[in-house]
Amino acid sequence: MENKVIKELLSWLKALLVAIIIVLLCRHFLITPSVVKGESMMPNLEDGDRIILSKISNIDRFDEIAFEAPDSNDNYVKRVVGFPGDTIEMRDDNLYINGELYEESYLDDYKSALSEGQKLTNDFTLKELTGKESVPDGKIFVLGDNRRVSKDSRQFGFVDEESVIGDVKMRIWPIGSIGIIN
Repeated sequence: MENKVIKELLSWLKALLVAIIIVLLCRHFLITPSVVKGESMMPNLEDGDRIILSKISNIDRFDEIAFEAPDSNDNYVKRVVGFPGDTIEMRDDNLYINGELYEESYLDDYKSALSEGQKLTNDFTLKELTGKESVPDGKIFVLGDNRRVSKDSRQFGFVDEESVIGDVKMRIWPIGSIGIIN
């Protein structure tokens, strides 16, 4: 009887150990949790939101990503606007990439709340901000959604592609906002 109990206990311990190993491998190689700090991505992501990052996703233009901040020991969450070779210009609150106008529908709520004549984003060109005509190889250009308060590539410059931790895929907190991030 005692031998049977020990075998059952060992069986459960093996299953638990395998589950822990699987979770650790997924956490290290596939996904990782993170916390949004600050108001730079509001209203799309709020201060204190808990998010899940995919470490294996291909990053596309306008994806929200987390990366190691180039100017502190923190991680930042921002939106990818420019890839290597892109020229970027903001003119009259409109984003131009490689001379083509891009709609930023994720900013519609912000823009509609502005008073007549107000801009969400001040005019700039990549050359004015960085001295470069285009985004260099191995770098990306990021902007926060809350353009008036966001500390982003306009202040700290380009982000190294290697410093990207992952692509924001899901919000898991607060409970009322749980869902997939598109």
